[in-house]
Amino acid sequence: MLLAYCHTFADHRIASARQAMNDIQQSANQEEKSSAGDKYETGRAMMQLERDKAARQLEEGLKLKQTLSQITDQRMNRAGLGSLVITRSKFIFLAIGIGKVKLDDVEYLIIAPQSPLGKVVANKTVDETFVFNGESEMISKIL
Repeated sequence: MLLAYCHTFADHRIASARQAMNDIQQSANQEEKSSAGDKYETGRAMMQLERDKAARQLEEGLKLKQTLSQITDQRMNRAGLGSLVITRSKFIFLAIGIGKVKLDDVEYLIIAPQSPLGKVVANKTVDETFVFNGESEMISKIL
């Protein structure tokens, strides 16, 4: 369920970036037909900036998919990519940086292993404690 949510999130990012790139290209084609002079050059420069931004977003989405493809069903003794770390007050899924998500009335924190909390939790085992933002937590399960 969590992994599927992450894939959907990444797919949406990729689709949005591709749509933005298509929209920008269509606008650029229209601009070429109707503009001349400095206004044309300014418009092209602005569209190039938007195209670059959309390309970066597409690249980020593809990197998210790459990260998600590395997650296996293999159970781990230590927290790592693909682990659901359960503490007394948190459900932390180490995958990609999404943030808080509520699914089936349960709030999950979906984070990248490279995030500050991800670095603290990584390689921990059941019954180990960690402190983050002044709050102490003990890991009760790793799924």
